Amino acid sequence: MKRLIAGLSTAAMLMTSSAIAETNLKLVEVITSPERTVALQGIVDEFEAANPDVSVEIVSLPWGSAFEKLATMVAGGDIPDVVEMPDTWAALYAGSDQLVSLADHVSGWEHAGTLTEKTVAMGSQAGDLYMIPYGFYLRAMFYNKKLLAEAGVESPPKTMEEFMAAAAAVSELDGKYGYCLRGGPGGTNGWIMFAASMNGTNEFFTEDGKSRINEPGAVEGIQFMLDIYQKGYAPKDSVNWGFNEIVAGFYSGTCAFLDQDPDALIAIAERMPAEDFAVIPMPLGPSGKAFPTIGFSGWSIFKATEHEQEAFDLIAALSSPEANKTWAKRVGVIPIHKGADQDPYFQTEQFKGWFEELNGAEYEPTTMPTHLEEWGYFTSTVLLESAQEALLGQRDAQGLADEWAGFLTEAQAKWLAAQ
Repeated sequence: MKRLIAGLSTAAMLMTSSAIAETNLKLVEVITSPERTVALQGIVDEFEAANPDVSVEIVSLPWGSAFEKLATMVAGGDIPDVVEMPDTWAALYAGSDQLVSLADHVSGWEHAGTLTEKTVAMGSQAGDLYMIPYGFYLRAMFYNKKLLAEAGVESPPKTMEEFMAAAAAVSELDGKYGYCLRGGPGGTNGWIMFAASMNGTNEFFTEDGKSRINEPGAVEGIQFMLDIYQKGYAPKDSVNWGFNEIVAGFYSGTCAFLDQDPDALIAIAERMPAEDFAVIPMPLGPSGKAFPTIGFSGWSIFKATEHEQEAFDLIAALSSPEANKTWAKRVGVIPIHKGADQDPYFQTEQFKGWFEELNGAEYEPTTMPTHLEEWGYFTSTVLLESAQEALLGQRDAQGLADEWAGFLTEAQAKWLAAQ
């Protein structure tokens, strides 16, 4: 009898559990790290507690292969309900009519009125509001105060010329290097920023649609990156470094300089005393301008979902003012709601470099041409492979620039023809 009762109890529990979780959502994160996954899981746990009829499975893809893995999932029919959508991929999936427009959902959302104009504008770059960005990434330069002092560099660099000189000086130290170069996945920003700064403009195309990446100044910026690596101012294995490696290279004291977004600040602040490092704006080019890249990621819904309303409810929970503020602090982005920047957390010296870039006339934040459907493939595959070949001496700067310009010009022509 006890076994029968126990069996009936177990069956009842399973039936109850099944009844409670009537809707199962799959959420894929693609800019994965252990810290981010913990933060995401915490917000999702609160959502599930408030919505006992919904359960959420988080699938974490490693960033280095996330573009290919997500594409494989989608092509194979294993399509998530909600996806963390980088700005560089949005046009690809929106252009193939695979994403849900969130405009109607957001119009009835209680927190729609506090979203900043930039948030709505950035989320609509692919033609409609196909995502709610969760924050913005803006590049600035971390520097190691101790290494600069040891190398005899009296003050942090303000120009590209001073940056190269400081990187060279630090590289004279035994086992030390000037720059944490990101030669592996996600390294597009460095190439674009240095090319733009040396070229004096962050315009990607001329009025007639030709790419400017192979103009003389831009080629100088590409050569600048090649020189840093080939002259030994960056570690040899940095040709393959991604996000985790460059951040570790900085907080371990291997490299003196690191250009990164606020997300790197979290790991660095945990491992370095605040007095040992600081964040300054990106160095100015010959024109007196610098063009730090600004990017974003957000939450999107695939049209294949059978639970569109529940999927948006999840996005709404992830994007609420309190959840977004928590996420921004844990992940390292500029929040999306008006007034969030007044939080004392974002008014410290640690954020000084980024806010100088946002407020200084000599700094013009650069938005990548994510309107191009081919941009995701370009940044994840074309640029990555060809840039690594150039770093290793198998290509020259002009040839590299010409290849990139040809690809981007063709993509821009395709986009213009569709308008």
